[in-house]
Amino acid sequence: MATFDVSVIGELNLDLILTGLPPELVLEHEHLAQDLSITLGSSSAIFAHNLASLGNKVGFSSCIGSDPFGEICVKRLGESGVDLSRVKKMQNKTTGLSVILPQRKQRYILTYPGTMFEMTDKDLDLNYVFSAKHLHVSSYFLQKGMRASLIDIFRRAKEAGLSTSLDTNDDPENRWSSEIQLLLKHTDILLPNEREACKLARTEKVEQAAEILSQKVSMVVVKRGSQGAIARSGKESLVAFPPVVDVADHVGAGDSFDAGFVHKFIRGGKLEECLKFGNVVGSLCVTRPGGTEAFRDVRHREDFLRKHAASPLSPSPATR
Repeated sequence: MATFDVSVIGELNLDLILTGLPPELVLEHEHLAQDLSITLGSSSAIFAHNLASLGNKVGFSSCIGSDPFGEICVKRLGESGVDLSRVKKMQNKTTGLSVILPQRKQRYILTYPGTMFEMTDKDLDLNYVFSAKHLHVSSYFLQKGMRASLIDIFRRAKEAGLSTSLDTNDDPENRWSSEIQLLLKHTDILLPNEREACKLARTEKVEQAAEILSQKVSMVVVKRGSQGAIARSGKESLVAFPPVVDVADHVGAGDSFDAGFVHKFIRGGKLEECLKFGNVVGSLCVTRPGGTEAFRDVRHREDFLRKHAASPLSPSPATR
């Protein structure tokens, strides 16, 4: 029996979100925001937090600095029930921070990497990582110290009987290194957004990108926000759309979709079920500012899931 439903390797930092800014930002001009939110950030941590909030046992492997930001991160993530016994504090290092400036349907994202660049495979307890049913990695291109080891870690995870998923997120250098293609050989579920899928497949057409990537992984799911998600698995191809909701902001929507999809996948859900629940959970996320706030509001979360998804919180067979 697995100790965890899902093991997550990734970064841990805060998001500072400034909303209500003018539609155009001008250099050397002081712009006033209407609101400020400081929330748990980073793709990996948002995924882990929201997956645990759905009733899953989640183990998290990461690094923080010896600063107040790191302490806040650990406190916020721990409140969801995620196991943090393998989060390492690096002395005299600084925890990363992202500043997000939402602009209508788009946003500026400014990130100081901090310890997310520092973590290597030597900071991992692989017995802990592999004591799960499933392994998930986010923000591949931000895991600079870890990237070279991820191919072997995914390979060994598969040998240990785990399924695997990957959300690459953006490449700040816009290089989209070919090394990631080697990682895809050991990836069961690839979860890019539309732009990332096209970059990975080196095409400008999202449908073609999904087709190309489906030949490299068992299952590819391309997230397109309000335009729905495209899923390809073998010869099976599906498109599904999220419920219509009032949007507070889009921060963490893709990571929350991942959490919903994986939640159903590890329970043996069919592709259609996983896709539908991913859309529901992604939509839940955008109803509150920040990537985790809609999940921290227990009543709001439960009412939303009850309305849009039938019995979503059944326990995983791995930890019954």
